[in-house]
Amino acid sequence: MIGRLLKPELTGLIQEREFNQLRQILAEFPPQDIADILTDLAPEDRAVLLRILPYQLAADVFEQLGVEEQERLVLALGNEQVATILNEMEPDDRTALLEELPAAATQKLLNLLSPEERRIAVTLLGYPEESVGRRMTPEYVAVKHDWTVAEALEHLRRVGRHRESLNQLFVVDPQGRLAGVVRLRNLVVAELDTPVANLLEPQVISLRATDDQETAVAEFQKYDRTMLPVVDSQEVLVGVVTVDDVLDLVEEEVTEDMQKMGGMQALDASYLGTDLLVLIRKRVGWLILLFLGQMLTATAMGHYEGDLANALVLALFIPLIISSGGNSGAQASTLVIRAMATGDVHLQDWLRILRRELALGLALGAVLAVIGFLRIALWPNRASLYTDHYALVATVVGLSLVGVVAFGSLVGAMLPLALRRLRLDPATCSAPFVATLVDVSGLIIYFSIAQAVLRGTLL
Repeated sequence: MIGRLLKPELTGLIQEREFNQLRQILAEFPPQDIADILTDLAPEDRAVLLRILPYQLAADVFEQLGVEEQERLVLALGNEQVATILNEMEPDDRTALLEELPAAATQKLLNLLSPEERRIAVTLLGYPEESVGRRMTPEYVAVKHDWTVAEALEHLRRVGRHRESLNQLFVVDPQGRLAGVVRLRNLVVAELDTPVANLLEPQVISLRATDDQETAVAEFQKYDRTMLPVVDSQEVLVGVVTVDDVLDLVEEEVTEDMQKMGGMQALDASYLGTDLLVLIRKRVGWLILLFLGQMLTATAMGHYEGDLANALVLALFIPLIISSGGNSGAQASTLVIRAMATGDVHLQDWLRILRRELALGLALGAVLAVIGFLRIALWPNRASLYTDHYALVATVVGLSLVGVVAFGSLVGAMLPLALRRLRLDPATCSAPFVATLVDVSGLIIYFSIAQAVLRGTLL
């Protein structure tokens, strides 16, 4: 009766996207009445209403529904129309409303839906983009904390054939909270009347559904597991992440980082599977940015046009100087980005990295400086090629190489750390971006040294 009286009002509020008001209205009713209201609405409207209820109230309402009604409801949650309705909300409102579904609904949802429908549904579970919740699967076996080994084995015979991995069984309490893990080997060799609780592993390692998916990678590497359980904010078991999911994730992350380091936006699909217009859009932004950066190089050269006119020989070594700095910066940025990805380097290590790269840059620059100096000083016809002041020109090139390579190493190492400090992806500190920055600074260093060394001779 209550459902029929409220149906027009609730339907109208859903169409008008007045979700906060809907939540306030429904919160005034007991779970039994809300369950009656849900059964009197269209499937997509039921899904929306359950989705915006507070967690505990939604769990109580879901328990009041019959099994068939529960299945119809979770199938509606996988409906793209529901995703469209909720995605039209303002992001901050959506974040506040889209709390986690009750664990029972989550488990049914993941088990009933096809992979494509599941992809749509996980966006409605309230899990952030690139979170563990988006990666979890229902392919696991859970047993009750108060069961015996015989009961657990009987349950395993019923459901095990539909599960990918059986080497670990997850133990839950009456509320569905994760209590521990039992290895299949220990279960099989135990006496049939042994309580499952006696076989629990001493430590339970789990992931939160809202954790960043890179956390899963780190946990698998640290603990050398093939599968880890995923729990919600109430510590209720809602899924698992398997090692093959993590390997796929690692491949995606590495591919994305390589694409960003190449000076472009990461692709959402394979190279050949990406539309030509999308490739243009992904690449043109960085190219424009790098082109504008290179225009600063032209401006810097214009500033030293008089010096170039008086000592044209300096132009011969501009590509050598700036490319050496860019190469050094690219090396440093690649090393630091990878070290951060593996956890070898953290933000608090910035001073150590600064000192290390300064020493490395000076040493590497000195090696190149010796080669450059000897190349000019010992070259046949050096006087005709590099003027009678070839020794001074060789000195300018040598000192410039030391300065530019050292500066390039510092820029390449510090930029990824600065981006991480700003909560940006360090991979966007691509080799072309570092090279563009070092090009401008390299010209300034080169001509400043030339003005100091060649004053009174060529300049």
